[in-house]
Amino acid sequence: MKKYIVFIGMCLLATIPLPAENRHPAERNDTVRLDEVIVTGTMPKVNLRNVPMSITVISEEKIAERMQPSLLPLLTEEVPGLFISHRGIMGYGVAAGAAGGISIRGIGGAPTAGVLVLIDGHPQYMGLMGHPLADSYQSVMTERVEVVRGPASVLYGSNAMGGVINIITKKQKTDGSHQSAQLSYGSYNTLSAEVSTGFRKNQFHINGNLGYNRSDGHRENMDFEQFNGYAKAGYYFTRHWSSFVDVNLSKTLSSNPGTISNPMIDNDADILRGMASAVLENEYANMSGAIKFFYNFGSHEINDGISILSSASPPIYRFRSEDQMFGFSAYQSYSFFEGNRTTAGFDFQRFGGKAWNRFPNEADNVDLANVHLNDVAGYLNLQQSVLGERLTMNAGIRLDHHEISGSEWIPQLGLSFTPTVTTSIKAIASKGFRNPTIREMYMFPPQNAELKPERLMNYEISLLQSFPETRVSFGLNLFYIKGDNIIRQPQPNVGKWENTGNIENKGFELSANYRVTSHFLFSANYSLLDMTYKIAGAPEHKLYVSGDYFISRWNLATGLQYLGTLYTKVNPEPVKENALLWNARINYKASDWLNFFLRGENLLNRNYEINAGYPMPGATVFGGLRINI
Repeated sequence: MKKYIVFIGMCLLATIPLPAENRHPAERNDTVRLDEVIVTGTMPKVNLRNVPMSITVISEEKIAERMQPSLLPLLTEEVPGLFISHRGIMGYGVAAGAAGGISIRGIGGAPTAGVLVLIDGHPQYMGLMGHPLADSYQSVMTERVEVVRGPASVLYGSNAMGGVINIITKKQKTDGSHQSAQLSYGSYNTLSAEVSTGFRKNQFHINGNLGYNRSDGHRENMDFEQFNGYAKAGYYFTRHWSSFVDVNLSKTLSSNPGTISNPMIDNDADILRGMASAVLENEYANMSGAIKFFYNFGSHEINDGISILSSASPPIYRFRSEDQMFGFSAYQSYSFFEGNRTTAGFDFQRFGGKAWNRFPNEADNVDLANVHLNDVAGYLNLQQSVLGERLTMNAGIRLDHHEISGSEWIPQLGLSFTPTVTTSIKAIASKGFRNPTIREMYMFPPQNAELKPERLMNYEISLLQSFPETRVSFGLNLFYIKGDNIIRQPQPNVGKWENTGNIENKGFELSANYRVTSHFLFSANYSLLDMTYKIAGAPEHKLYVSGDYFISRWNLATGLQYLGTLYTKVNPEPVKENALLWNARINYKASDWLNFFLRGENLLNRNYEINAGYPMPGATVFGGLRINI
């Protein structure tokens, strides 16, 4: 009985909300806006109502009010159908015991190669391993995030099989300068510090930030330390032409403590990741496009460590790898007649690197891989609105050619119907695919150089509805996914990788917002995922309920998340987890330039795991301040 009373009490508290830093809630846009402009689903900027796929937009205000260094916990809460695995207070790690596996509708997982992460539209993944690195994505550099739930392979190719997370970076929008700093400290000696600056004069703008994060972790041998920096400079040549260049660097030191039943020592990783890009854009009334050059690189030094329970001697070699990915993309969109938007694009990528086991005597070094591969693609996307723009039809096709896997055709067909300015009904059928990675083909057992691409088809219908009079809005979508050629081992830990796996996932996602008063916002999202073929790190039930309340100089916020039937592992015997997690935050605006904040996580002190064998921390508390100049 006591548990039910606590649960009801927490649900009631979930209607007491969160900080809307420096802005009155009446000025914020947290409801579903059908006229919101997005770029991820179509390349050129279009209204949300006119794209057939399901897209979630995380605003700058939402990101700022969380006061967290990493973007990913916010995405797990706010995006229905998306889940990102965790293992501790700070840091996701790499290799054995790593978290940060991203899944959308049960596609992806760990290592994440079925969900594509972008920064300003540029793909972000390791050239050898083929997956993103969760520790690289920081809130301080981010203006907003657009998440495509469902395949986006027509525009983005391989790895966008399950969906896309596009991190759109900040830029100074008005003349003048702006500086800010944030410092927080909390449980387990966890420290986060960041400074950022922005400047604009006439056509020139520049942004930059530096960050430092560290934590002892809630278990022995789980320390984490990270340095990161980002800089971006742009110039508007005319009203129609602009350009920017940027660079992003992060240095991460992390330790893996092993599972509770098999603790480890000296399982350490030293990871350097970098990204640079240059973009030239044009935008006219009937035409828009861009040419983008990008380069990603990384250097990994990993010590496999040794089990505390083992009597064996530690390995004398150390894993080393250096990877690169560079390429360019070009697209141009043109309106040939009223209601038309035709987009043609071309992509080129070269990715790969070298991996080896380094011994004290370099003559004994063992090469694991030294491979670079090319991928080229062209695509065409047609969007046509009729009936006074109430009905928008969308069709796309992509031809993608991988140096080893060969060519793949990717079609997409969808429509959006807007009977009123407050209602939008959508339907889409889209193909997603993923080429095998260099790791799967050439590196560690069970490698197989004969692997073929994974494929799936996604079918969904959705509804977006807002009621301005009652300040309520919601979104609902139903989906069915069928896939084959999935890369699996026929039996766990036996034999080579083979294209023998299947996917059959179905379910629905629901999100809603209710602005109770100008001071009080209530929101919730829920997703149901029914997987015929189970994977770890994708809960069948995910519910998040939150509230945001503003009064005078105070912001109060809380969120309650329920994870139901979360598989922490599926082989050899499935292990399922349920968890109810309560977070809360409070923010006090002492002056126009100074804010104090306090946040608590897992305040119910629940015992649970997301990675099998890695218990999550209990209740934790963090406090700090933010300065804006």
